[in-house]
Amino acid sequence: MHISAKDLAALIPADFTLGVATAAFQIEGALTEDGRGTAGWDVFSAKEGAIVDGHSPAVACDHYHRMPGDVALMKQLGVDSYRFSLSWPRIQPNGSGPMNPAGLAFYDRLLDELLANGISPMVTLYHWDTPLALDDAGGWMNRDTAYRLGEFAAIAADAYGDRVARWVTINEPATVSTNGYTMGLHSPGEALMVNALPTVHHQLLGHGLAMQALRAAGVPGEIGMTNVYSPMVPNSINPLDWMSAGLMDIAQNRLYADPVLTGQYPDIIRAAKFFGSFDHPDGDMEIISQPLDFYGLNYYMPTKVAVGPGEGAVPATMAEAMGSDLSAAGNGSTPFHVEAWPEADITSYGWPVKPEYMAVALKEMAERYPHLPPVIITEGGASFEDIVVRDKSTNTTFIPDERRLKYLSDHIESALKATAPGGDAEGIDLRGYYVWSLMDNFEWSAGYNQPFGLLHVDFETLERTPKASYFWLQELIEERNLAAAAGAAVAQAASEEPDTAVDPETAVSPDDGVTTSGATA
Repeated sequence: MHISAKDLAALIPADFTLGVATAAFQIEGALTEDGRGTAGWDVFSAKEGAIVDGHSPAVACDHYHRMPGDVALMKQLGVDSYRFSLSWPRIQPNGSGPMNPAGLAFYDRLLDELLANGISPMVTLYHWDTPLALDDAGGWMNRDTAYRLGEFAAIAADAYGDRVARWVTINEPATVSTNGYTMGLHSPGEALMVNALPTVHHQLLGHGLAMQALRAAGVPGEIGMTNVYSPMVPNSINPLDWMSAGLMDIAQNRLYADPVLTGQYPDIIRAAKFFGSFDHPDGDMEIISQPLDFYGLNYYMPTKVAVGPGEGAVPATMAEAMGSDLSAAGNGSTPFHVEAWPEADITSYGWPVKPEYMAVALKEMAERYPHLPPVIITEGGASFEDIVVRDKSTNTTFIPDERRLKYLSDHIESALKATAPGGDAEGIDLRGYYVWSLMDNFEWSAGYNQPFGLLHVDFETLERTPKASYFWLQELIEERNLAAAAGAAVAQAASEEPDTAVDPETAVSPDDGVTTSGATA
């Protein structure tokens, strides 16, 4: 069982954003239309064996052509906000140089459509679709890419700054570095292992330069960045498991958060001189650690860590879902590995469902970063295999995705209770939760086999069908709005009541009807 929508709505504070999220490459399609340049992901996904079952992103959800209908479905859902990313190669085909008017115009139309429907835009500048020309020049191994992102931010600010409520500079640099450059599972497909570390610094520098560009343009919207966070849990009481979990925590969490929030890399990283290979200028850290208006946190699951290579870098269920054989990575080449959670429900991605660790993530963030800005959960959700039920008598389709519904309900409840007064993370100012994702989409190397959407997408007909989780979120938003309206009505009525307070200086005694001046008889 999970908390009712009405009871969950009662936990939602005022001005808390309930939104949905997507990314351009995963939904837009139209990869060769209207002047869009080539992205590194275009080339990577065309390589044999790179994507599960050879799936292609060429059409994806066809959002590029179906955008008004998708916004109408958001309007029907009732969300406060929509987080989407700008396709860098659609706007600036080569990652530098001339802009593409048709690409700029598409996002103009999207922003206007959102605002006309009362939906607040949250725009992500970089969600992994690096223009191919930049990838060919070294991608995030090349410091110059950070400056190109800063220039792209200036273009976006000039074009859209008057209409964007919140900006995310960069999404999940940890995933780009780990999957794209360390293990070769994502574009650009480099398996550089520890030699991929320069990509960490260059992405963070790109974030800082993008912030500078947005602020120089005077955009009125709030500016933040998004990191993924996974609490690291030792597999046992073995001290080596604890040490392994600590190292994994540094590698996946603190390596990306510490520079932004404290202005320096973790002590062990600096002591080991991991970053000496590219000797960044002293001023970089000041750029990287500029104050944020909000901090975006993507949370999906905790990670259980054990010492040694194990049977592979990650549990077989995760590797199979990604379409990758990671057993070789455990052949004596890794000092620790990720263990399964036998007692936990798992998603189709093989990820453990542990909503209580949503609170742990927030608590750890609060303890580590006492000056943490307001936090927004910029992604949260789960992939589960969906069963499509068709009622032939009415020719209607229903998708009863109770597991996704429960995942969202439990995780939102965990986040709200943790950050409420008396909660484990009460020091965090939590401002919102964005569901990943609005619709089933191209899930990177997993292709179309990992559906996260509130909307089911038939990838043959491209028809969108709301799932049970869509209607649940709709109900939650309606209950939140009703509670807010009722509270406002009570406050309004109280403000309009006549002042009936008694002034003791002019009080009338019920015994003699004589007005006194506070003196005793």
